[in-house]
Amino acid sequence: MTAPCLPLLCFSLLSLAPVAQAQEADPVLPYRPSVASPAQLPVPGQLEFEAGGLLSKTDDTRRASLPYTFKLAFTPEWGVLLEGEGFVRTRDETGRRETGVGDTTVVLKRAFVLDSATALGLEIGWKLPTAKDAIGSGKSDVTLNGIVSRDLGAVHVDANLNATRLGASDPGTGRVQTGWAASFSMPVSDRWGATAEVSGTRLRGAAATTQLLLAATYSPTPRLTIDVGMARGLTAASPDWSLFSGLVVPLGKLW
Repeated sequence: MTAPCLPLLCFSLLSLAPVAQAQEADPVLPYRPSVASPAQLPVPGQLEFEAGGLLSKTDDTRRASLPYTFKLAFTPEWGVLLEGEGFVRTRDETGRRETGVGDTTVVLKRAFVLDSATALGLEIGWKLPTAKDAIGSGKSDVTLNGIVSRDLGAVHVDANLNATRLGASDPGTGRVQTGWAASFSMPVSDRWGATAEVSGTRLRGAAATTQLLLAATYSPTPRLTIDVGMARGLTAASPDWSLFSGLVVPLGKLW
């Protein structure tokens, strides 16, 4: 996710290209802004870039970051993702501030397309501790994520269930964190769409988290999608609120 001005800047630059040419080229497949990922992969050979800005508050702590994702499919069934945070700034309850880059995650993805309306997916991700300890955990994590995607009329549903083997955990808590997410998106008009999602995590010995996410998307062409939205924590252990905005664009067709 980017600074708030970046989506508008990128939109201004990309709008210089002929609209007819953009419509004839392969469209992007946004994974933003929901927590849940779709089972499907982008068009094979098309390198896609997602970026945005994220601001969250939990009690007296604040966290701002610029998350990003690179997506590339080798075939309709196999692809890879590289994701992380290009910049992070935190402030704890004492007022102490930390800045730096975030952790980096490499994901291998397998899609099982059953028909035009249904697909299953499996992701295996390895988090590299590229952030300093004050920002990240300082340890590697491994995540296995199962996905079910389904079109129900005009509504697209993405359901995720995952388990993460944590490299570091607090005393008295488990080492395997489970997560879940159910995202519902639908078009509102030719260019506008809406997304609603509930998601959460569970870890033995720690309080569970649950949040509600609401977002709007705008696609002036099939090769550019801009999103803006917010998330609200539904449990005491969840962030109080989060605000985000970002975009999805293709960087080029590699083959």
